[in-house]
Amino acid sequence: MASLVDLWPLFGLRITTPRLELRLPTDDDLAELVELSRQGIHDPATMPFAVPWTDVPSPRFEWESLQHHWGSRVNLSAASWRLGFGVRCEGELVGVQSIRADDFPRLRTAETGSWLGQGYHDRGIGTEMRRAVVHFAFEALGALAITSSAFVDNPASQRVSLAVGYEPDGIQFNAQRDQRGQQIRFLLTRERWLATRTNLPVTVTGWEPCQAQLGL
Repeated sequence: MASLVDLWPLFGLRITTPRLELRLPTDDDLAELVELSRQGIHDPATMPFAVPWTDVPSPRFEWESLQHHWGSRVNLSAASWRLGFGVRCEGELVGVQSIRADDFPRLRTAETGSWLGQGYHDRGIGTEMRRAVVHFAFEALGALAITSSAFVDNPASQRVSLAVGYEPDGIQFNAQRDQRGQQIRFLLTRERWLATRTNLPVTVTGWEPCQAQLGL
């Protein structure tokens, strides 16, 4: 009998560093992931996301969180995909590191985003998981550029981007709750990554069977 990984190869993809493992959550992982996010990601007085999903009350918060992850699977195609990796630090679930792209086979450009449970902030985990997914993007996917963005009142996210080697690339405006928020765009090219990358060991396994799912 075929396993879940046989049927959906992306479930077998792993990106690892000495203390982190990034993998797509199965349904068995989602309850734990939703509970982690419900316990808090950021100061409620601020909103780091253009879609204010952390403001949604229970039980709609749980329903929409699950639908978001399920939707990423349902809508995945070579033309448009989003991989929301669950991140485990020494076996403990700590957050999500995502990477998404449209028309990647031609444009070779992807965008990163992430969140961490509040109890795991200020431990270098955010920077390490971003380095891991950036390595995956350039080494496995063959990306030529990666982008990200952060609201101007989210210095922690900005610091992660700068630490990994992204450079400021202008500003954009987006909704921030019920107001007009300003975001800083960040860009990391393959050339800059090769020149600034650290010696953090990153290993990607289970990638070859996934390539066809992403049109590669």
